[in-house]
Amino acid sequence: MNDDWICGRLGEDEPWLMGAVNPPVFENSIFSFETVGDLAGALRDEDENYIYWRGTNPTVDLAQRKLAALERAERAKCFGSGMGAISATISSLVSAGDHVLVLGAIYGPTTQFLRYLEKYGVTHTHVADLAAADSAVMPSTRLLYFESPSYMAYELFDIPAVTSWARSRGIVTVMDNTWSTPLFQKPLTMGVDLVLHSLSKYIGGHSDLVGGVVCGSAGLVRPIARTEFMLYGAAMSPHDAAKVIKGLRTLPVRMAAHQERGLAVARFLEGHPAVRSVNHPGLPAHPGHDLAAKQLSGYSSLFSFVLDTDDRDQVSKFLDNLRHFRIAVSWGGFESLAIGPALSIEESVRTTMGIPIGLVRLAVGLEPADTLVDDLTRALEIFIA
Repeated sequence: MNDDWICGRLGEDEPWLMGAVNPPVFENSIFSFETVGDLAGALRDEDENYIYWRGTNPTVDLAQRKLAALERAERAKCFGSGMGAISATISSLVSAGDHVLVLGAIYGPTTQFLRYLEKYGVTHTHVADLAAADSAVMPSTRLLYFESPSYMAYELFDIPAVTSWARSRGIVTVMDNTWSTPLFQKPLTMGVDLVLHSLSKYIGGHSDLVGGVVCGSAGLVRPIARTEFMLYGAAMSPHDAAKVIKGLRTLPVRMAAHQERGLAVARFLEGHPAVRSVNHPGLPAHPGHDLAAKQLSGYSSLFSFVLDTDDRDQVSKFLDNLRHFRIAVSWGGFESLAIGPALSIEESVRTTMGIPIGLVRLAVGLEPADTLVDDLTRALEIFIA
């Protein structure tokens, strides 16, 4: 299937839309049935039938179908937040006494959730690569969790090699694919078992919704939908699902623009004397650039660079001197954002993730690249003697 068509038209010509150019938002919390028997039959599978908003909803269902098609998945399940999807997925796959391997740097709250699971007897180990995983794997290891590109460092992993290693040991793989979107990378086609996204980022694209999704085989997604999704209650609202659908319509156009502007800013920073390094897999100097050419069909505009300083105050001053980049968490919208992770995250998480004090993460938006370069040029003047 063509990704552009999936984003714009999949499921949108069906009779239930009644010709509406924007899919209807089903606001009702409940759906009625003609007979007691009809309700009883529907209750046997709330993920397949419209009964109560918390289970599923026609608007949400359309968003799920589009996302599943984009990821080449059998099924997708949307949640009220990215962490809703992450916590439900991990919980579905592990039990007391199980062990989780974490490959590379991952989203901070995901690590926090794994620490939370320790009180239920689920342990985890962070490893840098597959060689370290060989030493850390246990008979109780059930799950290997990773991001590629990785969190903050944007290191790439050889996805087919990772999934082959895990499969040979009977370990399920879960990968967060938010950075790439399904347009630029399709991990399921490389052997990953389940793929996660924060829909709040590029897929939503306008900084006006919070949501998450898990995509994969019916055999893995349906148990999550029937148990953890229902019990945790992190349901996506139909209003947010409608925003996901609208975001998908422009996703191919926006990602092309994000890629162009992100690379322009990264190339500028790569040559600046106040910058030690730039972590963008689209740059030839990036250690994973050749691998990126094999696994990725494009590059998003989220990357990091390391200032030539280990002084937290200087990092703060640099960020405060920015005028066009806004200081904020999240990313994927029109606006360009900047943060210094070492200034705000827990120190133990910073050291576990290997984040330098001088690291700055940029989310390049859709403003003109020369405007953003001018802003960075002026803010970097504090490092020029």
